[in-house]
Amino acid sequence: MSNHQKRLSVPNSWPVERKTETYTVKAGAGPHGEDGVPLLVLLRDVLGYVDSKKEARYALNQDSVLVNGDAISDERRPIGMFDIIAFTEREEYYRVFPDEGGRLALTPIDGDAAGSRLGKIIRKEQVSGGDFQLTLHDGTNIRIENSETPSESRADGEAVDASEYATNDSLVIDTDDKSIVAHFTYEAGALVTAVDGQHAGDIGEIDEIVVTQGSGSNTVYANNESGGFETVEEYVVVIDENFVDADSEFAAGSDAAGADDADDKAADADADKEADAE
Repeated sequence: MSNHQKRLSVPNSWPVERKTETYTVKAGAGPHGEDGVPLLVLLRDVLGYVDSKKEARYALNQDSVLVNGDAISDERRPIGMFDIIAFTEREEYYRVFPDEGGRLALTPIDGDAAGSRLGKIIRKEQVSGGDFQLTLHDGTNIRIENSETPSESRADGEAVDASEYATNDSLVIDTDDKSIVAHFTYEAGALVTAVDGQHAGDIGEIDEIVVTQGSGSNTVYANNESGGFETVEEYVVVIDENFVDADSEFAAGSDAAGADDADDKAADADADKEADAE
């Protein structure tokens, strides 16, 4: 296997220019599979914090660059969807989020938001002892103690019923102790983002999930202000309003919601005027 990576053949998710140079750094072993972007690409080509691999290695040796709460020393470490990158000395924090076209982009977040990350459950299986193991999209494994006693798997220490978790659900994981902070169920009405395919980067609320008989992928229909989109189940991830832009129709306290409130108030005012006139 070659140790070189041509720019023209990199995955579509990599945020690199393909025709400026012939080669780029090849991703090392780690999470996210072949779609993972080497950390060096983000440091050098996206953020511009370093000019060379040598400078990147020096910076990483200072333990000032954290990925999901862990100091990283390998500049080829793959970075992928929903990873949290922290630059402690700069006090800068980013979430890796799929942009239009499926290309990974860095979204600035605050320090509090950097304390947890999102993960999609892609597999659930029972392990020895009767417990359950949840595998997330980046390869992270979470063991769930299926009991009525308080569990270390939950940040609040509440008892865990493994039946409440299913594939395609999303979990928010604490970056320090890997406990479950929040759980988003994959169902009609859930807020999702498409992370691959023609609609990558689109956000909407699930209107319908059509189950396909046999080995074919289930189809998801989602609604948004642009009319909605249709994609396969594997391409969507359940999120909440904290993962969308502040000006999005799905953001908490968005302008769309404010407009609805304003319309309601205006209607109430008109009704009051009519009552006074009578």
